[in-house]
Amino acid sequence: MKEILHELEVRRERARMGGGQARIDAQHKRGKLTARERIDIFLDEGSFEEFDMFVEHRSTDFGMEKSKIAGDGVVTGWGTVNGRTVFVFAKDFTVFGGSLSETHAQKIMKVQDMALKNRAPIIGLYDAGGARIQEGVAALGGYAEVFQRNVLASGVIPQISVIMGPCAGGDVYSPAMTDFIFMVRDTSYMFVTGPDVVKTVTNETVTSEELGGASVHTTKSSIADGAYDNDVDALLQVRRLVDFLPQSNTSPVPEIECFQSVEETDGSLDTLVPANANKPYDIKELILKTVDEGDFFEIQESFAKNIVCGFGRIEGSTVGFVANQPMVLAGVLDSDASRKAARFVRFCDCFSIPVVTFVDVPGFLPGTAQEYGGLIKHGAKLLFAFAEATVPKVTLITRKAYGGAYDVMASKHLRGDFNYAWPTAQIAVMGAKGAVEIIFRKDIADPEKIAAHTKMYEDRFLSPFVAAERGYIDEVIMPHSTRKRIARALRLLRNKDLENPWKKHDNIPL
Repeated sequence: MKEILHELEVRRERARMGGGQARIDAQHKRGKLTARERIDIFLDEGSFEEFDMFVEHRSTDFGMEKSKIAGDGVVTGWGTVNGRTVFVFAKDFTVFGGSLSETHAQKIMKVQDMALKNRAPIIGLYDAGGARIQEGVAALGGYAEVFQRNVLASGVIPQISVIMGPCAGGDVYSPAMTDFIFMVRDTSYMFVTGPDVVKTVTNETVTSEELGGASVHTTKSSIADGAYDNDVDALLQVRRLVDFLPQSNTSPVPEIECFQSVEETDGSLDTLVPANANKPYDIKELILKTVDEGDFFEIQESFAKNIVCGFGRIEGSTVGFVANQPMVLAGVLDSDASRKAARFVRFCDCFSIPVVTFVDVPGFLPGTAQEYGGLIKHGAKLLFAFAEATVPKVTLITRKAYGGAYDVMASKHLRGDFNYAWPTAQIAVMGAKGAVEIIFRKDIADPEKIAAHTKMYEDRFLSPFVAAERGYIDEVIMPHSTRKRIARALRLLRNKDLENPWKKHDNIPL
């Protein structure tokens, strides 16, 4: 018996060493942790239970039968994050560069199936070189099996991908179908084909960073939802995100103990909106003063900064926030902002997370660049997302809500549950200047008449009371009571019951 137990320990130790000490040292020299070190940091101490530690590939081509390493380049299993179950797989770059073989894929498929069956989030830690060339179509088939499971799990369990090294081909398509993607600056890359292939095919010379680095995917392509300076920071922030998310689409939204009273008012909000309607202010200040203890996890912070999306808590319960940002492009809606917010709202709706919307929007961004880029269809995505959402929806108009953008931003007409406005709110088809120049075109040459018309228009339309008279605004509230009013609204809506007509699935404008 002792000999068998000793052999088990020897085999375990050999498997834990992955590609060997030399490759582990090389990984550390690049500023990266190994797959097992990453799992240890991410999961609660001592909670990890590994599957398939001794699995090896079965390939015999190109002399591969002489090169076998236990685990075959991926570490899989389950553990807990702050006591809540999660499933995890981590690509091991020290073993065949983390490349995917048929058995490597089967390990991932097994943990995907277990996550779906047991209704728990799955987190993938990527550091890999794509398909294992020596296995050809068997590796490609393995990728497709993983992709299929990504799709089936979408909207059922949260799926999070953390890119922690160079990833190409299938190792970017699978993350692209998950809910959130995070990257590590300077050490992680995502591209369909690498710089060498790009050079060969298009004669374009480009570095890995320029082609698919964290700066590209967080600011230009919107592929990544966030980027961090090192492996440890990335893993700790993903732990923080997991705390906000429910286990599945049938699990309740997580709640933690709340130590900040919602009864206290905040007088500073009464002066947040400047007297000059054209002067910006930071909408994040309102978000931080509304959420519990200023704890806000922003999604895609560096992309489409004219809209802010992220998670916070009110009375200890997770809430999704969408807010126009007057500090950037006056908070206007463009194609990028619409896509960003639409995907976030749909995620919240998938997992029954209430959505709070702060509105200060002068309209959609005009111009040929936006129209040629499909603004109509991209704007419709956000409209579609808010309209189909059945979760509790609380909307607050702080200042401007002009034109179609008023409708799109979770208005009462899109089944908003509670629609509030501050006294500073301006709800109209357009701003006073533009409206007057159209309505009183014949008086344009007379500045005094135009000024009088503008004053009349502002008094008649640029206030929340016209909308309130029609019931489109439930109440005009004092800014200092915002947190209290939103908390009360969300408390009431906890038992909201709303279902859309049965359908196989919708056909959102893609």
